Amino acid sequence: MANAEKPAAATVLRKAAALIARSGRTALADAASAKLAGLNIPTCFDSLELARKCDVVLVFGGDGTMLRIARELAGAHTPILGINIGGLGFLTAVSSDEIASALRKIWAGDFKLESRPLIEAVARVSGRREAHVAFNDVVISRGGLPRLVQLEVSVDGEVLTRYRCDGLIISSPTGSTAYSLAAGGAIVSPGAEVFALTPICPHTLSNRSVIVNLSSTVRVRVLSEKLDVILAADGQTLSTLSTGDEITIRRSRRGVRLVHLAGTSFFQTLRRKLHWSGSHV
Repeated sequence: MANAEKPAAATVLRKAAALIARSGRTALADAASAKLAGLNIPTCFDSLELARKCDVVLVFGGDGTMLRIARELAGAHTPILGINIGGLGFLTAVSSDEIASALRKIWAGDFKLESRPLIEAVARVSGRREAHVAFNDVVISRGGLPRLVQLEVSVDGEVLTRYRCDGLIISSPTGSTAYSLAAGGAIVSPGAEVFALTPICPHTLSNRSVIVNLSSTVRVRVLSEKLDVILAADGQTLSTLSTGDEITIRRSRRGVRLVHLAGTSFFQTLRRKLHWSGSHV
């Protein structure tokens, strides 16, 4: 599956399909990806059908594409391998020019499968229930006006604090290197069973990112009046919240599985992607 808005993916798709065919294996694609690359191979209606018929799903794009496919395949057991087409790509395991070596490692069994949790947000919006799933994060933030929002946050029934800020990020371990990192939050190893609660531009300088157990239930209540507050998951706007609306965030019962190739690691990715200075490893 590819991001149809990235024309550069077409060349890599054709290369991957040719490598798979030469190996004696069968390549499948969703209709949009096959059309993008001009592939004459069997197609599937959507990502779930594709996952049911495949041993591994190759995703060609950036982190945004990976986030979308992860949500669509929530709860499916088919592992996902991300191939980066441009961008920073924390979730994509290999670069586009490494596709041949990555496929050889998969066929040789030279990989591990890594389970990653999804998070679920249930919102009460004007008395109406909405449920959403996210791979990276759930964000409650101000709308278009440059005014602080007021949010009351509770963890397992106990009030943590009342924030006055531009917004609040509740991230999964996977999402710690996304918006939360940009807002000053901690980098969390993917295997850590925690949420990171990171305020965006808090008015009180003592407010810092708070780490809580992934089994916790986090509730956020909107206190602001006469101000639009936005609920988003993985960067996709979902709802406009009003005074008194409440969002409950917890670990989802569903997750995704990622292919972790031999010779790579999360810390290696950090050093390379973030260009850490002073690293001699």
